[in-house]
Amino acid sequence: MAGPLYGTRIIEFAGIGPGPFCGMMLSDMGAEVIRIDRTDSVQPRGKDGLSRGRRSIALNLKSPLAVEVALKLCESAEAVFEGFRPGVMERLGLGPDVCLKRKPRLVYGRMTGWGQDGPLAQAAGHDPNYIALAGVLHTIGRRNEPPTLPLNLVGDFGGGGLLLAFGLVCGILEARSSGKGQVIDAAMVDGAATLATLIYALKAQGRYVDERESNFLDGGAHFNQVYETSDGKYVSICSLEPQFYDELVQKLELDRAEFSRQMDRDAWPAYRERLTKLFKQKSRAEWCEILEGSDVCFAPVLSLTEAPNHPHNRARGTFVEHDGFIQPAPAPRFSRTPGSIQSPSRPAGADSEALLAELGLSSNEIRELDKTGAMQQARPVAESD
Repeated sequence: MAGPLYGTRIIEFAGIGPGPFCGMMLSDMGAEVIRIDRTDSVQPRGKDGLSRGRRSIALNLKSPLAVEVALKLCESAEAVFEGFRPGVMERLGLGPDVCLKRKPRLVYGRMTGWGQDGPLAQAAGHDPNYIALAGVLHTIGRRNEPPTLPLNLVGDFGGGGLLLAFGLVCGILEARSSGKGQVIDAAMVDGAATLATLIYALKAQGRYVDERESNFLDGGAHFNQVYETSDGKYVSICSLEPQFYDELVQKLELDRAEFSRQMDRDAWPAYRERLTKLFKQKSRAEWCEILEGSDVCFAPVLSLTEAPNHPHNRARGTFVEHDGFIQPAPAPRFSRTPGSIQSPSRPAGADSEALLAELGLSSNEIRELDKTGAMQQARPVAESD
């Protein structure tokens, strides 16, 4: 069945990280996402989950002919998004003013790290920089050690691509009722700060210490912690609520009176030391036998290789084998219009000629675009590739 965004066409100007993730999310939910790649990137995409589910046209956007094609594609869509530095699209002749003049109800999404304005708007940056400025990176890691980089999940994907996808869908819904488009300024520094709303609220309430490993959510507490097991593996517990904490104490056969000071920060170091020694007495598998499935709020810490094979993930289909490799399945889930991976990742420019024909260009016009280098069609992939 078609996903909830079926019938929605969105144009993606190819980029890295958060842009492709946004396109993947929209495509997984049924949107027709057409990716505009660069002509100098026409090559096979091997095992690229972020590029799954959309067709590709390769255009040389330095060519006026290619720019006109891109504008025609934007006219055919409800939304478009790009991830370049502020001003780049304007210099190409594809900025929001031009696009909205061609189609006033177009939703124009802009993905940057620092945002479209502000003192840092033109500076280069990456995920750690954005989450650092948002105050988020400071909160992650061990006390008296440098902050720990949480991969690029908080800035690029959570605060960036996911919020851009949310913004685009919001903009599309509003445009369908108002008949007017608008520009979405999605900045990863803003998104990372938004993800930390709870932490900022706890700090304002006086319930959060602005020092790593000093709070009940950042590894300071013994009941919200990762512990090493006897076989050098790890388990996670988060027995936050009193009833779950009581079950943890019971399952670990601890003295209830001794471990009664759950929320007393002064007691946490000694409690944590005791649990550290306790968890090292059994293997991860043994702890799973004791704790998994209980209300302790427990899970083994699985590697990327192990996670797809866990019985719970297998039962839910959290991971799927598609395009020759294991990758996360579309999420979230819908009862009536489920999302799905529409197609494997396609080489840049794989659909150039077909998409041009759909726009109404004649075979002569398509040949002219190809001849001048304004467009490129990907070559067939040989078996040896």
